[in-house]
Amino acid sequence: MSKFCVAVVAVVSMTALSSVAEGRGLFGRGPFGAFTRLIGGGLFARGRVHHRHVHVLPTKSPSVALQNVPAATNERAGEDKAAVASLLTAPETRRQIAAGAALALWHGDRDAKVGRWSHGQGGYGWVGPLFWPFAYHDILGYTIFGDGPGFWDYGYPDVHAGIFAPYGSDELAAYMTPGSAGPRERKVPPLRQFCGDAEQEIAGLAIDQIRRAVQPTEEQRAALDHLADASNSAARVIQASCPTQPASTAATRLAAMQQRIAAILSAVISLEQPLQELYDQLNDGQKTRLNALANDRLKMASATEAIRTPGQGCDASPPAALQWPAAAIEARLHPNDAQRETLERLQRASAQAVEILSYECRPTDAITPSDRLAAMDRRLDALQGAVNLVSLALEDFYAALSDEQKSQFELIGPGRTP
Repeated sequence: MSKFCVAVVAVVSMTALSSVAEGRGLFGRGPFGAFTRLIGGGLFARGRVHHRHVHVLPTKSPSVALQNVPAATNERAGEDKAAVASLLTAPETRRQIAAGAALALWHGDRDAKVGRWSHGQGGYGWVGPLFWPFAYHDILGYTIFGDGPGFWDYGYPDVHAGIFAPYGSDELAAYMTPGSAGPRERKVPPLRQFCGDAEQEIAGLAIDQIRRAVQPTEEQRAALDHLADASNSAARVIQASCPTQPASTAATRLAAMQQRIAAILSAVISLEQPLQELYDQLNDGQKTRLNALANDRLKMASATEAIRTPGQGCDASPPAALQWPAAAIEARLHPNDAQRETLERLQRASAQAVEILSYECRPTDAITPSDRLAAMDRRLDALQGAVNLVSLALEDFYAALSDEQKSQFELIGPGRTP
């Protein structure tokens, strides 16, 4: 059993999800229990990835790796593959796991605070210092199956949570050093395990889904192998964006958010050309079967009432819980006129970020996987622009504050109630 197996079981069973886990047996013999044996560790890479200039590292096709499972482990391997496939195709599962990890250290009057940084569809955009857990699953889930909530939930509320983090410094540190002596720290899974080796398993299973749908010819197999290599490399790019240290200030949280979005955007861009090349080689029947993967998924979701409206990232205005805590800022910082002016500019930048994101919402006419990848490209580009805008204004605001005021500002988030 992998380390993440133990971590996820402990986290979710110790949080608000415990009743669900006990009532439904999520961590028993079913696919959820098998999933927890799979996730591994991750790395971290700095630096901005420039749009349209993506270097994809050559690597072994994940689909080839999946063909080499020893026969003696067929039963366990079958469970594990089913679990990963379930995670790929079920956004609700990903949201539950992320929520369990995000709330692992909460105690006392939890309901009074946790709602303000959660996603409207469930789950959380921030788990400690990590922005966007399971990012690669969300990319492939939407590309192949049209699962919207996982990807389209991300938007301005996550920017706001980056400014006013709900976690204190001790809690953030606990996410980076799990398994330490304190009883609370043992509840927290290592963040790197949300961006671990199983991303490549996910990539391989996605390729297998496409292969089964289109039944490629010999010529088409070469294009599919090219897509497999690109998918594996894209997984590694996102895996490398996991943090290695807590982001203890609003400025460093937004910087980490920028780097994470840049990695996700880079991954999406790197998939666009090989996916389009494969699609162009398909005949009409193959295209229909490939596009039907999303249609069938949407029909199943609708039948079980699991389908929901597009994510909150496209709301024209943020919820009341995400309004600026003006009274807390005034009481803690006692800003002078010059500082109030920079604060007002920051608030205007945040309002502009909401407006920017309102223009790139989930499309209703994205029929093909290539269409959906292109839509994600545009959305991530808009999200990156919105974060950059707020980040620049935040830097100006911070530059106007004293060290004591900065410390007081960082205390607003953990102490807030909706």
